[in-house]
Amino acid sequence: MQRTDGIKRTMAEVVAERSTQMSPGRMFVEACAVKGLEASVEYDVTITDSLTSSRRKPRYPARNMLKIVDLSRDPRRSYWHESPPRPGDPQVEDADLRREAASRFHMSPVPELLPTTAWVQVPPGLWEDPETFESFVNYRLIVRLGTAENQTIIRGDAGLLNMPEIARITSKGPFGSTILAACNEAEQMGGTADGLIINPVDYYTFMGRGRLMDDLERNGVFIVRTRLVDPGTAIVGDFGHGAMLFDAGRSVIRFAEPPPGTFAEPGIALMAEIYERVVVNLPTNFFIVSL
Repeated sequence: MQRTDGIKRTMAEVVAERSTQMSPGRMFVEACAVKGLEASVEYDVTITDSLTSSRRKPRYPARNMLKIVDLSRDPRRSYWHESPPRPGDPQVEDADLRREAASRFHMSPVPELLPTTAWVQVPPGLWEDPETFESFVNYRLIVRLGTAENQTIIRGDAGLLNMPEIARITSKGPFGSTILAACNEAEQMGGTADGLIINPVDYYTFMGRGRLMDDLERNGVFIVRTRLVDPGTAIVGDFGHGAMLFDAGRSVIRFAEPPPGTFAEPGIALMAEIYERVVVNLPTNFFIVSL
C-alpha cells in the first residue's frame, strides 16, 4: 500500500524501516523498568501511525485516507478552503458547466487541535514481563487509540459527520446506488471521489449482493470499514485533494487515573493520547449518503 500523505513508500519499505526502530511499547517498557508506575513517555510522532499490522487482510484507519500535515515539522498558520455560492450571488460565467467556478475562496487559521485519548487496564504483574507488556501496549492500547482516532475524525464534535457544510444524498437517481451517485457528484464538481468510509455490515451486504465493493476498489476508491459510521450511512469524498488532518506530531503514554465509568472495576490504568483535527478544503466534493 502507498501512503496518501504525499510520501510514496511501499508497505515493505515501511515495515523494513520500522523493524530497525524501537516500538512505542518497547520505549514505554524501558521507562517502566526505571520509574515503575510513575512512567510517562512523550513521543515525537503520532503513535497511531507507528505500527504496521501483520494481518493478511488489511483494515485501514480513517487517517490513512487523509493528507497528514505534521505541524511539528510543517508549522502552518492557516489553510485555504472553498464554499458553494450563496443564494442571490451574481451568475458566474460557465458555472453551469463547471460548477466549481462559482465557489468562493477562503483562508482560515489552523484550528485548535483536539486530544484523542484511549485507556486500558493493565492486568496485575503484566509490566514485569517485558515482551508481553510491549505487545500489550502496541497491540491493545495503541489499537484502541486508533479506534478513538477514527471516532475523532468521523463522528467527533469536529468530525466529518458533524460538518454542516457536507451535503447529504438520499436518492441514487439513475445510478445503481447512492455511493455511485455521490461519486458522480464529486466529478461534476471537478473532483474525484477517491475514498469511502462504510460500516462493515453494509460493506459485506453489498459484497454478498453483487460486485459494487470490488468495482469501487478497482476504480481506485480507498475503502475504510469502521463501526463508527452508522449502518445505512457512508461518507464519500475527494480525500486526496479535499481534506487534511492537522497533526501535532507528538503523543504520550503514561499511567494515570481514568475518568469515572471508564472501567467496570478498579485497577492500574494506562492511557495514550494524541492531538489532531480534520478539516475539509472542498466540502462540495464530500457527501454523506443514505444507503
